[in-house]
Order: sequence, then C-alpha cells, then structure tokens
Amino acid sequence: MIKWVHVESLAKSSQDFTALVKLLESLGLRKGFVGENDISLSAIFLPPQLRFNVIYRKEPWDDVDLSLMVTDPDTAFELVRRLGLQVLEDGSGPEPSHSARHFIAQFPGGTRLMIMGGRVDDNVLDYELMASFEGNLSAAGKQFAIVVSRFNSFITERLLMGTIDGLVRCGAKRFEGYAITRVPGAFEIPSAARTLALTKKYDAIICLGCLLRGDTAHYDVIVNEVTRGIGQSAQETGVPHAFGVLTCENLEQAIDRAGLKMGNKGFEAALAAVEMASLGQAISSQPSAASKKQIPRPARNDKPSRNHKSKKIQAKTKRK
Repeated sequence: MIKWVHVESLAKSSQDFTALVKLLESLGLRKGFVGENDISLSAIFLPPQLRFNVIYRKEPWDDVDLSLMVTDPDTAFELVRRLGLQVLEDGSGPEPSHSARHFIAQFPGGTRLMIMGGRVDDNVLDYELMASFEGNLSAAGKQFAIVVSRFNSFITERLLMGTIDGLVRCGAKRFEGYAITRVPGAFEIPSAARTLALTKKYDAIICLGCLLRGDTAHYDVIVNEVTRGIGQSAQETGVPHAFGVLTCENLEQAIDRAGLKMGNKGFEAALAAVEMASLGQAISSQPSAASKKQIPRPARNDKPSRNHKSKKIQAKTKRK
C-alpha cells in the first residue's frame, strides 16, 4: 500500500536551516528542490539509500532533531567543526581504536544533530588501494534513448511509464532528455538499440519488452537472441544498454513486474542507465588511479604514519 516514504526534519531557526542544508551537501547528499513560502523554508535531499527506523529507547537519551548514519564519521566530525557547530557529546571518543563513533552537534538556533557510523580503519580499508569509480543518479544534461516493443503493449507501456518516471526523477528534462523508439517485438530491440547507439547522440540506451512463455520453443529462442543482441550491441558500441525486457512464465508474473508487488522493471532500468551513463563520464574524466588526485583528501582520510612524523622531526633537527 505504501509506495514511498517522506521523512521530514525540522530546523529551529532560519540560520539553522541554512547551516544544516550546507552540512548535508558537504556530507554528499544530493540536493533537490529548494523552496520558500509564507510559512516555511524547505529543501529536498535525495540520499542514495534510505532506511526508516522506529525506535523506543529504554534508557533516557537527549532528544535530537535529526539522526544521520554516515560511512566516515571522522570526516563528518571535521566538517561539523569547520562550520563552527558546538559538539555536545562524542560518545566513542576520537581514538582510532574505537570501531564506531557517534556525536551530537548543536546549531546556534538549538537544532540538534546526531551523526553516527563505523569508523574507517586504515588497517582494513586503504582508500589508495580500495578506491573505486561509481556512477551517480543524476540525469541532468544527459540524453537517453528508449527502445520499446509494441508486442504485449499492455505490459510494455507500463514499463515505459516507469522508465520515464525514473529518468525525470533523476533530473532528465521531460520530453527533451529522452527519445522513444517503438519496434514491432522484442526480437527487433537489439537492432534498433545498435542503430541508436551508433549515432553517438545518447549516453545510454534503455531496452523495454515483454516475452511470455508459450507452448513451443519459440520463447527460448527469442529470449536468447534478444539477450545476446543487446549485450553485444553494448559491448561493440561502447554505449551502456539497460536491460528492461521481461522474460516471464505467464501474464501474472509480467503484471507484477510492471508496477505491482515486484516493482516496475522499467523504472529500475532507467536508474541503471543513468548510473552507467555517469560512470562512463567519471572514468573518462579521472586521472590515473595511482594518483592521489583521484580521491579528495577528506574522502581518503589520510593520516600521517609514525615514520612520516619521525622523518619530519629529523628534518627539523637537521635544519636547526
């Protein structure tokens, strides 16, 4: 019954609102719509992953207005200090031997923020070696091609609606950020996808179709050819292809995957296409992986080693 959840946090002053928005952006949350009316200021943030918790605390704990889970609480703590916020509590302390850290910061207007998370251990995770490229879910400025089959249109039209919804939610311009190409059936999808990819006009291709098993081997033949063709087109053209072709045993399974209890696979294909499109740009724009410039210093969590410190001391002694 619940299709989405909207969670709100209340700032206690306009100054706290501005500072909180700045901090959330610094922590890496993608900011969406920002608005103002006669009664409030508002800013929408789109986290890559959201978990909604309901908690009852058996022991008294000071109330906070917002609680955040981050992957690197030490860097978050430094960001809080740079903003000049008051730290009311640092539960785990600053020692690197503690595996986790949580702290409460207070804004000038009284808004209280708790940040928690597992501490990055340099002995376990080395950012220089474990650095990875990842795409984001921003479709702004990108162009997408959607290839949709007319066969089983009762299902494919719903997949198309989910795809457009996903692209627009990620920032693509409605009617301008995507082009729709219709083909007779799923078998024709790879050919159309390759033709569109070769134009180099699109950052990603989204393939939508629906195949239902029948009484003959026709289903297996078509499934194999469509899958092979889409994969081969993506590999040979270098343009990402998102696979949104349903391969179901019956109509009920297809309906479930076109907007009911299994979600909308067209929407999922749109998210995959957006992420892969941005991943290609991220890889092409980055310098060598061996360079530290690949990762911002706050993200690397660099800490000088003992040998590094001793070398500095020796250098100072020699100069004296």
